[in-house]
Amino acid sequence: MKAKYFIWSLVVILCSCTSKTTKNEENNNFSDIVKKEQLNITILLDLSDRVTQPLQPSQSERDIAIVSSIVEIFKSNMEKKGAYKSKDKLKILFTPAPDNASINNIANTLTVDLSKMENRQKKEIFDNITNDFTNGLSEIYKLTLNSKNWIGSDIWRFFKYDAKDLCIDQDKSYRNILVIVTDGYIYHKQSTDRQKNRTAYLTGTFLQNEGFRNNPNWKDKFEKQDYGFISSGQTYEDLDILVLEVNPSNSHKNDEDIIRAYLNKWFTEMKVNHFEIYNTDLPVNTKNKIVRFF
Repeated sequence: MKAKYFIWSLVVILCSCTSKTTKNEENNNFSDIVKKEQLNITILLDLSDRVTQPLQPSQSERDIAIVSSIVEIFKSNMEKKGAYKSKDKLKILFTPAPDNASINNIANTLTVDLSKMENRQKKEIFDNITNDFTNGLSEIYKLTLNSKNWIGSDIWRFFKYDAKDLCIDQDKSYRNILVIVTDGYIYHKQSTDRQKNRTAYLTGTFLQNEGFRNNPNWKDKFEKQDYGFISSGQTYEDLDILVLEVNPSNSHKNDEDIIRAYLNKWFTEMKVNHFEIYNTDLPVNTKNKIVRFF
């Protein structure tokens, strides 16, 4: 009996040691991953007339839910690293900046750079960032809807002139992420350039006039006649892009396929490191897509 008891005790001890070793190895591996990957997140919000679409939940509620999900990921990453090691960055952008001074003032507060903060400041950010971003964005959308000033979002010009400086940190320890929240129709009055079948915009009217709508052979036309966005002249090998809330016209649901073809071609030509494109959805489903992407 003593021999059996001794053998059983030895087995328990060995199993316990193996379990602890495995857990320690897992923790060490996870620690290495977290340490190497700081997050540099930019959220580009399209404040065009898309925010007036009759949706339930409303478009503003969906957009704010998206930002809230990203903020929670940001907080989780802070917690995993600890205050000392956390140097993540997060900011909200509009392109171009709205004319409304109140919106710009609020937007300026929706920027966080932990790399420039002491531990005490990081603790304040951790405690308040959820409410600060939710309340700030709620006020921005309220002001935008009340103003009814739909100037559009100049996403094409953003990639041509601004994205390199605003979205990419030269420190290689960062993972640079750009989240674009837009319905997929891209237009701004200052970017109406056209070079043959390449444009700086993509609208429903353009798709209609060019014979893409109600055309089962639209893909052949798109590829053979070299439709797409005009080259930005930039490359983005160090940038991951997530496009959310693509929302084609209710009368032309196939616009979604064409929008995706335009964005896929554009991002590929700009050598974007990794990108994913999703249509509008209930916040709970969109949140799952965001988590998988991150």
